[in-house]
Amino acid sequence: MITSLLVFNLKSSIPKVNSTCKTSKSAVGRTRVSHKAKNSSFTSGHSPISSWKHSRRRSSWREEVVLCLNAHFRPPEPGVGIAGEQEWGIDLRSDSAKGISEDGSTWWRKSGEDLGDDGYRCRWTVMGGKSGDNRAEWTETWWEKVDHSGYKELGAEKSGCNGLGDTWWETWKEVFWHDDVNDISFIEKSADKWARDGTAREWNERWSDKYNSTGWTEKGAIKTGRNGTQSWTERWGEVYDGFGGWKKWTEKWAESGASVKWGDKWDENFKADLTGTKQGETWRVGSNGERWSRTWGEIHEPDGTARKYGTSTSGENWDITSNEPTSAEQGYPQYGWHEVLENTFQLLSIQTPERPDQ
Repeated sequence: MITSLLVFNLKSSIPKVNSTCKTSKSAVGRTRVSHKAKNSSFTSGHSPISSWKHSRRRSSWREEVVLCLNAHFRPPEPGVGIAGEQEWGIDLRSDSAKGISEDGSTWWRKSGEDLGDDGYRCRWTVMGGKSGDNRAEWTETWWEKVDHSGYKELGAEKSGCNGLGDTWWETWKEVFWHDDVNDISFIEKSADKWARDGTAREWNERWSDKYNSTGWTEKGAIKTGRNGTQSWTERWGEVYDGFGGWKKWTEKWAESGASVKWGDKWDENFKADLTGTKQGETWRVGSNGERWSRTWGEIHEPDGTARKYGTSTSGENWDITSNEPTSAEQGYPQYGWHEVLENTFQLLSIQTPERPDQ
């Protein structure tokens, strides 16, 4: 079955790439890249993310492809979050090329530029390759978008399969835009990764980071996996209001083939004056349907006192007050607006097209 892995809607005719890789319908359905998608969306596999790096040297493209050809035949690594610009090494070209390496592997590259209304411009490069025995195949696309409003987007997508039965798909994107009404700038980053091996083990991770110039920050991720009859899901998020207040939450659950289920969740909500609450639950359902759970909560005051209470279905009960000062540093992200500005150079360096004279 020949499945189309990459279908792009960049307001133009970026070549459609057909692949012999067999992939899930869910993975294929996420490959469309929309114009001016100003809201980022935000899934565990093997092999270091560094293997995906491209050389930034502008010497021989053939040399660069050959150096990383074998790395292209490996799935992405789970748990690494959103890679930086340097790791993707996006280097848009203006020409096309193809070649054959010494081991019989083939590679090709196509590039183009599309123009649209309101100064819309999209530069793109699509590349791919096959192993000499045709058992492994990969494709990768880079793009850069901009328009008169100052909207900027830098993105990449890759997919592939290899002779071990691994199949994968991955996309990454950075976006900058400005709210002229409120004079606030935004940077959003996202990554979506999916992989399945020859034994049908499968995982997916979706990551999202959002920042704006007021200091507001939102981060989150959804991770899912399946191995035979076992499955698991993890979600987490955190929001900083830019003024010292924050919210954090996490939720995990899993299920085995014996109908055993378990999970836990917690959340915390604090204001800038360091008053806040925490609460959570841990639970388990046995194969016989018997359920056990433990719930707990905390109330924190500015003077450092904290009331902690909880109960469980096995008869546990507690309600105590202790001195646990909350640090004001928790109200600000370690990686916020100023840090993201320093590490988004390639996106921000995209030149906004000049408006024509009225």
